[in-house]
Amino acid sequence: MTHHIVIVGGGAGGIELATRLGRSLGKRGQARITLVDGNLTHIWKPLLHEVAAGSLNSSEDELNYVAQAKWNHFEFQLGRMCGLDRQRKIIQLQATLDEDGSELVPPREIAYDTLVLAVGSTTNDFGTPGAAEHCIFLDTRQQAERFHQLLLNQYLRAHANPEHSATEQINVAIIGAGATGVELAAELHHAARLLAAYGLDGIRPENLRLTLVEAGPRVLPALPERISVPVHETLEKLGVTVLTGSPVSEVAEEGLCTADGQLIPASLKVWAAGIRAPRFLNEIDGLESNRINQLVVLPTLQTTRDEHIFAFGDCAACPQPDGKNVPPRAQAAHQQASLLAKSLKRRLEGKPLLEYRYRDYGSLISLSSFSAVGNLMGNLTGDVMLEGRLARWFYVSLYRLHQMALYGKFRTLLLMLSDRLGRSTEPRLKLH
Repeated sequence: MTHHIVIVGGGAGGIELATRLGRSLGKRGQARITLVDGNLTHIWKPLLHEVAAGSLNSSEDELNYVAQAKWNHFEFQLGRMCGLDRQRKIIQLQATLDEDGSELVPPREIAYDTLVLAVGSTTNDFGTPGAAEHCIFLDTRQQAERFHQLLLNQYLRAHANPEHSATEQINVAIIGAGATGVELAAELHHAARLLAAYGLDGIRPENLRLTLVEAGPRVLPALPERISVPVHETLEKLGVTVLTGSPVSEVAEEGLCTADGQLIPASLKVWAAGIRAPRFLNEIDGLESNRINQLVVLPTLQTTRDEHIFAFGDCAACPQPDGKNVPPRAQAAHQQASLLAKSLKRRLEGKPLLEYRYRDYGSLISLSSFSAVGNLMGNLTGDVMLEGRLARWFYVSLYRLHQMALYGKFRTLLLMLSDRLGRSTEPRLKLH
């Protein structure tokens, strides 16, 4: 019987792995590849802040799993994993409901020979009172689109009542000054200018009050200080209020409170601080997990208690030689997907598995159309600091590399041409 590889999670890493394995093992009939995801479409998660601001129309940049499976010799199953039986080597999927709450796809089981978990991560609100009730998270396309609609609704309401334009304000608070929070703040400032340019000037650009709140001592705490300093300065030049060393103690409908008692008024609140793996992974059928639900894996990316189950990306705690875990970044998931595509082929051939070693190629932070800041690291470049147009070009190229892994070079070039042509016929901001 053909070896069955089941990949759960169609995020950046999962869809790249399914595509690579489909083109190699699936096409040659050496293995049956199945991708499982709770959605029908994929969008690159680092772009969700642009969806929230309206800078990106998600329906135009989405990838359809059913079509991708057909083109690349793998299967797709719609569903969300809710259980695991390691003895029987099956995963359990919960029922999928339609928009009316009726059962679309019943609960079912899928058998596997090799299981790969790539279910990503969700935002960690650290149990902060009121966060789950009053904040919007940017874990999914649906959440990003909901934020955009709420923001646009306030502009449309003000546009219909022009007599209030002089005083109408929107207060937006973003908790967490990591990459997502910083990029969202800059993108929203850009969106405010575009909304006014398109005639929705009931709220002036300067009346979109943006506050970025960070518990740590500086913005972008996970990146070098020489990157965070110019980013902080640029945000302040854009009019963003940046509060560092200000952990949030409570979130209410009218705003949020910091640990030192400061009240920050906000009608829209986005929580962008911290990550954790999905709750269902916590010690699922005896697999080892850590305090943020990540599955503990070996350098081969196999789980510590089952050699037939692999995990990678944000949902996996993979050790590095220095004792720290691989950081939850898109480049790590991309590297791990590439390694697993080789390792799983070697596994079928009875060869030893490859071990993963994280290589940091640098970090790039986009500040919308205003700038980009970051550094590139490599054998040829060393550690090079980038800023401005060049950094922005490299930032955009990261998404193009993801597209090339999924579509190939020729189709990616066609997508780039289509994007260029679309700029002359479509608004620069989603207005619905």
